This record gives sequence, C-alpha cells and structure tokens, in this order.
Amino acid sequence: MFLDASGSSPMTNRALEAFQAGLADGWADPTRLHSESRRARQLLDGSREAIADALDARPEQVHLTASPHLGLERVIAGVFAARRGRGRIVASAVERDATLHAADYVSGGRLATVPVDRDGHVDIEALGAELADPDVALAAVQHGNHEIGTLQRLDRVHAATSAAAVPLIVDATASIGHVPAPERWDALVANPADWGGPQGIGVVALRPSTRWLPVWPEGDDWAPGGVSVPAALAAAVALQERLEQLDAVGARLGALIDHVRARATDWPGVDVVGDPAERLPHVVTFSCLYVDGEALLTRLDREGIAVGSGSACTTSTLEPSRVLASIGALSHGNVRLGLHPGVGEADIERFLALMPRILGDLRDEAGAPDLG
Repeated sequence: MFLDASGSSPMTNRALEAFQAGLADGWADPTRLHSESRRARQLLDGSREAIADALDARPEQVHLTASPHLGLERVIAGVFAARRGRGRIVASAVERDATLHAADYVSGGRLATVPVDRDGHVDIEALGAELADPDVALAAVQHGNHEIGTLQRLDRVHAATSAAAVPLIVDATASIGHVPAPERWDALVANPADWGGPQGIGVVALRPSTRWLPVWPEGDDWAPGGVSVPAALAAAVALQERLEQLDAVGARLGALIDHVRARATDWPGVDVVGDPAERLPHVVTFSCLYVDGEALLTRLDREGIAVGSGSACTTSTLEPSRVLASIGALSHGNVRLGLHPGVGEADIERFLALMPRILGDLRDEAGAPDLG
C-alpha cells in the first residue's frame, strides 16, 4: 500500500500507454529535418502546448527540462542574471532544498529567508520588509508545501512582489495536478512525476514580461542534451487525466485526509501540522512524541505500508526536518502521507487501525513515559 505519493505518484495505464506511444513514434531526434524527426517534434510540441494550457501559459514560454530540480536551478539563475546590479534573493523559510541551495549559490550567499506562521504561511509583513531593499533581484515562494501541505496565499505574495517590481518564482512542484494552477507568478516550476507522469522531466513556465538570460553553454537551452519525447508525452497525458478528475479526486482524497487528521489528533502525543483548510487535498503530516522516525517507517513497511517522513534519521544529512522546525513543530518521529488517486477508504482504515498499536509498541521498546 503506497501512501507516499508526495513527489512521485504511480503512473496510470493511460500515461503508460502514452509513454509507449512516445517510444514507438517519438524515438528520433526532434531537432532534425527528416520525417521521423518531424513526427517526434510534433509529439513534443503537442505535449508542451497541453502543459502550457493547463498552466495558463503560452507554449513558447514553457520549457521542458531534464528534472524539476534542474528547472529550479536554471530559472533562478536565469532570472537573477537578468536583474543586473541586484544581488539579493528572498525566499520563504519552507522552500524545498533545491530552491534554497540554488538561490544561495547564485546570490553568493546573499539569501534572506522569510519566516512563516504556525501553519506554514509566509509572513507578508516580513516579506514586504525584505522586498523594500532595492538590491533584491527576485523572490521565491512555493505554491503548496510537499511536506505539510499548506497552500501559500500567492495573491498577497504576488501583490507584495509586484509593488516592489521584483519577479516572483513559484515552486508548484507539489500542487499542479492536485489543485487548480496558481494564477499569480512570474515564473513557475512544475514536476510531472508528482501528478502521475514519469521521472526525468521538469517544467518551467515564464510570463512574457519575465526577463531572463541564459547562464549555461551556448546550444544547451533549458535541457542539456534534449528532452525525452516519450516522457513529455506521458507527462502531458497524465496531467490531462488528472485535470479531468481534479474536483472529484480532490474531494475524495481531501475527505480521507480530513479523516486521518481527525483520528491522529486523538492519539496521545501526536501533533498534526499544516493548515487544516488552506492545504493540498492529498497531503498530511503528523509528529509522534517519543518515537523514532526510522523505526516507525520500518515497522509500517513490514506491514506493507509505505509512508514518508521528514525525520532526521530518514534524511541523507541526518538533520531534522527544516520545514517542521520552521513552523515550531516536533521534527522527529513524523509521518507524511501523500495519497494518489488509487488510494481507497479501506487502505486508510487499515493504516489508522495499525498506528496506535505500532506507536504503543515503539514507545514501550524505547522506555518512554506512558501518554495514555
């Protein structure tokens, strides 16, 4: 039972069939002139147009990259380069590592992070204070947080960046395909794997008024070595499929997440985090006092249940979850659920039935105080 679809989701038969069609008809180099290449180019252009339509962007302003991580790096570097004479970057404290690392690198360490409230919303007054500095080149604020599910109030964020004439880069890698695409942004990055597309492709969209400069070798464009046509086709088909079911699936998964939040709140020593209303419909995270995160995930895995976590012991750096620390939440012993459309009520009920026993067993083994 896979409950960790926050960042990657199983591909449906329709998306897999599109990928196979791309392998059969889009194998040729789309930059060449013979008929096989023209066919591949048509598939690639059609995929880009479909994705652009979903984002309310112009096809010529949508770029496909080898990964969303690369997309974040290139759009931050490109927009920063175009803002000549300005050297600072402002970002929310809950941005993903790829955003913060890229921003810190291109600005030479001149990155300012804006605090968030207990639910993970950006402090608009603090953001405005940072934007008052004329040396700010760009701001980076995500749409939805992949760890706690909170949706940012981008209308207020964009109003602040627009008033300061600072371009806003929005990381929508956790939200596209789950909620309507945000309307307020100057540049946007999306992750097809998160909406049920394949790995190995990312999306960058720019508004026509957003200036950027290439900061990579001539001829590389946004995707060094070119874009996988089968991946692009499967990504477009998967997104179309998600959008066709957006309201129905969002309501169903949202109800399941509400049920998890309500039940988890009743468990002793458990803290459910993130905004309960302004959130992604498929994500929930809760932290468990006196429980080791790695042991918890391992015990669930033995039961055939895959979940995510931001605990220190499950990260390569062995550091606590920076996002949870930013909102003042317990950063160890946490569980993150990311539901995909194939998850049903019976799956959630089985998970909920197991959790109290597993938590009790782990606390007993650790000699933790009785929380009952």
